[in-house]
Amino acid sequence: MTGTELTIVLIAVVIGSIAKAVTGMGLPLIAIPIAALFVDLDAAVVTIAFPNMLANGVLAFRERSHVHETRDLPRLAIAGFLGAVVGAVAFVSLPQEPLVIVLIISIAGYVVTFFAKPDLRVGPERSRRMAPAVGGVAGAFQGAIGISGPIVGSWIHSYRLPRGAHIFSVTTLFFVSGSTQFAVLVLSGELSGRVGASLLACIPVLASIPVGAWLRNRVSARGFDLAVIAMLVASIGALAIKTVG
Repeated sequence: MTGTELTIVLIAVVIGSIAKAVTGMGLPLIAIPIAALFVDLDAAVVTIAFPNMLANGVLAFRERSHVHETRDLPRLAIAGFLGAVVGAVAFVSLPQEPLVIVLIISIAGYVVTFFAKPDLRVGPERSRRMAPAVGGVAGAFQGAIGISGPIVGSWIHSYRLPRGAHIFSVTTLFFVSGSTQFAVLVLSGELSGRVGASLLACIPVLASIPVGAWLRNRVSARGFDLAVIAMLVASIGALAIKTVG
């Protein structure tokens, strides 16, 4: 990458980091497509993997005081891990397009439901029963096509947790899956030659997180909900473009 291209990518990382600090989502969604304009898509994914894992870890640590307000995290994490193993083994040979279309329809359905019934939420008893299934499905999608963020984001949002608990929940789950992804990248040698760019991207990530957290604390509850929904809509758009492409 030239200096100009690198600057553009780092700006995208800043925007994605701020969005992530506000909603718990957004860094790979924003940064990877822009980085992929200048480098191979695989290189973009690898370069963003560690900064994204770092962002999830930092955000989860910052919001750790809200752990008592969360729900079902162990169930979701364990089921997600098992689902990822099944997805990687059983579904990796399936064509991606039908799976992505199913994911797009599911997330779009949640977005429509949010606006049609804004007070609808999943209660503790129901979420406890359904968490293993949701975690397993999210893990299976992660293992099969490398995508689970929209599933996790929409499910946790349906709990209508306090915003600190929401951020802690999604970033903890993303950190678990991201750590597994990063370990695979390291062991497979995919980071070779890309360590410098990956570490450089960590600087704007760490600098942007406090800005995003500051913004999050100043939006209304409705504004926070709409910001999360906006990230889900953006993920639908990104998935649709990827599928058409």
